[in-house]
Order: sequence, then C-alpha cells, then structure tokens
Amino acid sequence: LSWLGVNLYLFIDTFRWYEEEESFLYTRVILGSTLAWARASAVCLNFNCMLILLPISRNLISFARGTSICCRGPWRRQLDKNLKFHKLVAYGIAINATIHTVAHLCNLERYHWSQSAEAEGLLAALAKLGNSPNESYLNPIRTFHTNTITVSLTTIAGVTGLIISLTLILIMTSSTEFIRQVSYELFWYTHHVFIIFFISLAIHGTGRIVRGQTPESRLLHNVTFCRDHYAQWQTAAQCPMPQFSGKEPSAWKWVLGPVVLYACERIIRFWRSQQEVVITKVVSHPCGVLELHMKKRNFKMAPGQYVLIQCPSISWLEWHPFTLTSAPQEDFFSVHIREAGDWTEALCKAFGAGEQALKEPWSLPRLAVDGPFGTALTDVFHYPVSVCIAAGIGVTPFASLLKSVWYKCESHTQLKLSKVYFYWICRDPRAFEWFADLLLSLETLMSERGKAHFLSYHIFLTSWDENQAVHIALHWDANIDVITGLKQKTFYGRPDWNHEFRQMAYTHPSSNIGVFFCGPKALSKTLQKMCRLYSSADPRGVHFYYNKESF
Repeated sequence: LSWLGVNLYLFIDTFRWYEEEESFLYTRVILGSTLAWARASAVCLNFNCMLILLPISRNLISFARGTSICCRGPWRRQLDKNLKFHKLVAYGIAINATIHTVAHLCNLERYHWSQSAEAEGLLAALAKLGNSPNESYLNPIRTFHTNTITVSLTTIAGVTGLIISLTLILIMTSSTEFIRQVSYELFWYTHHVFIIFFISLAIHGTGRIVRGQTPESRLLHNVTFCRDHYAQWQTAAQCPMPQFSGKEPSAWKWVLGPVVLYACERIIRFWRSQQEVVITKVVSHPCGVLELHMKKRNFKMAPGQYVLIQCPSISWLEWHPFTLTSAPQEDFFSVHIREAGDWTEALCKAFGAGEQALKEPWSLPRLAVDGPFGTALTDVFHYPVSVCIAAGIGVTPFASLLKSVWYKCESHTQLKLSKVYFYWICRDPRAFEWFADLLLSLETLMSERGKAHFLSYHIFLTSWDENQAVHIALHWDANIDVITGLKQKTFYGRPDWNHEFRQMAYTHPSSNIGVFFCGPKALSKTLQKMCRLYSSADPRGVHFYYNKESF
C-alpha cells in the first residue's frame, strides 16, 4: 500500500505540474495532455527502477533483518516478502513503461501533424520555430515529410527507448512460472540483460526530445501575454522570440545509488565465491536427493537460513538457493538437493548420485558458496508456539531447526519456544528415510528429558501402491511405525487443516502462534486462509502469524 501510494502521488503530482507549468505551455499547445502522461509515467518508471534491485540485494536484506527496527514483528515479515515485492515493482515498471511508450508515440504523431498544412495559428508558428537564425526549435520533427519511424530509430531517445522496451519484454516473458519450471537457465540468463536495460535507461534522457521554454526566455517573453500575439514575436519588443531547451536527464540520479549497492552485492558474492569450500561428505538418498556436507572458513549460520551454490563446471553464472539442513552447533554445514531441473540433474550426476560407488573426494567438482542468508524460518524461536509445515523436499529447512532444538535441549538452554507442531506431507515413503533418524533422536531425547509434550509431529503419506498397503495393514498393530520406525504412527491421506487449526486454537487460547511453511503455492494459500480464519479478533486471544519460506 505504501508503494502504491507513493506511485499515485508521484504520478498525480507530476501530471499536474506538467499540465500547469508555464515553461511547458507552448509544448502543451502542440502535444496536449499526452505530455503530462509521458512525463508522469517517466517519473514513476524511474522510481520503480530505483526500487527493483533492492529486494534482490540479499546481503542488504540480511543486514536489515539484523537491525533493531526489523528484528521482530510485522517489519521482519515484510522483509521476508522481498521476492513478492520485486515482482510487484516489476509490474509497476511494465505498466509505466507502456503508458510512457504509448504517450510518446502519440507525441510523435502530434509533432508530425503540427508541420502539416492543416496546422494553423499558434500551433503552426510554434512548429516552424528554428527555421530562422537565432531561433531554437520546439518541434523535433522539422518537416511534414519526415518519417516518424525514422525519427524513432535515429535519435538517442528513440533507439534507447526501443532497447529498453525489448529488454523489458524479454525479462518479463522469461520470468513467467511456466518458463522458470521448464527452463530455469533461460530465466536466469535473460534476467541478466537488466544491465543493458539500466545503461539504456541512463542514456535515454540525454536525447532531450521534449523541450520547454528556458528560464531566461521566460523573464523576457511572458507567455500569458505573448501567446495571443504570436504574429508580432519578431517585431514587438515585449515579445521576443521564445527560446527552448531539453529537460536535463534525471533517470541516472534515481538509479545510481541502487545500482552501486547492487554492484557491491555482486562484488561480495564474487569474493565469497573465491573462498575455498571443502566437501567432507556426499550421501545419495532415495528419490533423487543428494546430501552434501561442506566446510568453509569463518562460516556462521542460524537455523532456517539458506545459501547460494554455484558449480563452475556446470555454469559460471548460475547461483541456486538451497536451505541449510545442518545445525549451527555442528562443525560442518549441509544441504539436501533434489533433482528438479537441468542444473540440479547435472550437479547430482557430477557427484555420482545414483551410482553404486560414489566418487573419490579429489574427483568431485568445485563448488562456490555465498551466504548464509536469513529467511522467515529463522523466527521460529521467537514464538511461544511454532507450527512447522513441510511438503516433500520442503522439509529441508526444518531439518536445521529440529537439529538446533535437539542441541539446545541437550545443553539445557532455556527457550521462549515451549511447543513445536511439525507436519510433513509427502507422497513417496522412501523420502522419509533420511529424515526419520533425526525425528527418532529427537523423540528419544524429549522422552529422556521429560519433555515428550514439547514436540508434536504428524507425518502424512499421500501416495502408496498395493504392496505397500498390504505391508502397512499387516504391521498396523506394531509398537513402531512401519514406514518411519517412530513411535508416532504415520497418517495416510491429507491433513484436515480446519481440525488441526481449531485444535491448536483451543489448546493455546491466548498465545501468539507462528506458522512456518515451505512447499507449493496451493497449500500456502490454504494455510494463509486458516491463519486468518482461526485468529481471534480479541487482542487477548489466539493469533496465528503466517510465514512462508521464499528464496
């Protein structure tokens, strides 16, 4: 809402200024209100281009998360929506660029028509200014026979405007969810034409196509009086010939700061990428999941954070985010990577995943690691009650959190967190194998510490074949679960979220409950709805605060 409000203010304020400013009165005679439309959209375009790089400056976001003003509450949750805001600003750029382009196409036609034989009066007089010595022109199209397309393709403003439009179309179309799922590499590479976009944007205004009366000319030439005496401009002393100049380019002033900031971001990333990463362990799990244990000098993390990983032997440009699955107390950091695209398939193949014998350490490809970076999940310990919900490989962020809980309980650390609800929805029973050991150790430790109530976990299997169904039925009465080996039995099917949230609201009637999710969008919308539905209108009642993992 703040972003939208600033955009509306800038648009309306700039529009009114260009509609009323005397220095552009003669320009409005030729162009009409399309002048104000073009300039107002240009200001909003500059404003959004200033913002577009900030949400993807990960080090800046991590720094902001650590400051006192953003350390908790709604401000911190807004920082977790950085990618959503990045997309919102991109839509703002697209809308304002479209308005700006259409308005200037109309302006070109108006400039062209003002040179026709049909133009008369003040309009014709203004269009022909610049034909005589000591006159400055107002109309960039000098004759009626001039082709407007030629003007568009031979001027600085026209060429850079075309480049900006093409790069914007390329970036926007390759950013659709369909393209990102089919070919993430295409999305990644085309996004880097933003460099051409910003260079063209900085140069665009130097063409100075739109001109207004100079301040010196306005002191001698009163437009209010002289507009009605245009026939006497060459003879009347009180109405000397008006002089015009183009407006100073300003786009570079808007974007210089964020571009420098983002350049520093990339320099930091490059510096980090040169630091040595030692791969200490490689584990190939079922369902195409690769586990990597790594060490890096001065690497410090918090539960729920993620890193960006680059494999130069696959691609020098691509960096992919992966949640850390290790705990801060461990002397290594780890990630679990599922084959879900060209890059991850190439990485798993490079590390020998799926082969009977894994590769020797000396033959493994080099990795570069940037991070770690904070996400919404790092706030789990800030609530008295936390609900962690994962779908499929989305369980990886919670591995780090649950490991950290285990270590804190082992060392008798006092926590604000008094209750954790953990839900995992998965379709393949083999996916539980690597995570079951962690849950089993947590289950055992909590029982030993007399805190069996601290962790309540619910595992849901949504897909099974006939043989698995028979096996489950035969071992239904066993003391431990046949799928996971845990005391808590696996549920079959999908959770009834209405029942689960109603039960939590009843159990914790006056608590602030943090809900943390990593998984698909459809389930995210359902959980968001549940949080709103079961939060009390009474400030003293139960409140659910929704947090979604996003990279």
